Amino acid sequence: MSQTYFAHAYEKSVDSQPRKTNVVAALVRDRYVADAIVILENTPRRAAKLVKKAVESANANLLNNSKVSIDPKTIRIARIVVTSGTRIRRFKPASRGRALPYEKISSNIFVEVAGEEKVKKAEKAAEPAEKAKKEKK
Repeated sequence: MSQTYFAHAYEKSVDSQPRKTNVVAALVRDRYVADAIVILENTPRRAAKLVKKAVESANANLLNNSKVSIDPKTIRIARIVVTSGTRIRRFKPASRGRALPYEKISSNIFVEVAGEEKVKKAEKAAEPAEKAKKEKK
């Protein structure tokens, strides 16, 4: 029986509004990472590049930082959340010396991926041999 391992990545202060970024994140929620990357490469939205970067970072974290070898085919997006980041207040000059306020809104992207441990070939070969021994008895 293989065990599931998790890793995450957090992209902070992304220069994209959370409402627009969440539309892109919804496209890849609960999908395999390989499928998600293909979808994001072909999505014509600016936020797709930012979400793709976060997904690839979480994928690399799982493959490189876990102590066991992970099967790349089993890695899926367990959770992807887009929250609002910091808001920077700016002012635009207007007529008669006025200043009209506006905000530059940013977002935070949290991606958590899950993958299963690779099953060693020796274990696979040993299982049928054990079953054969039990049947002979």
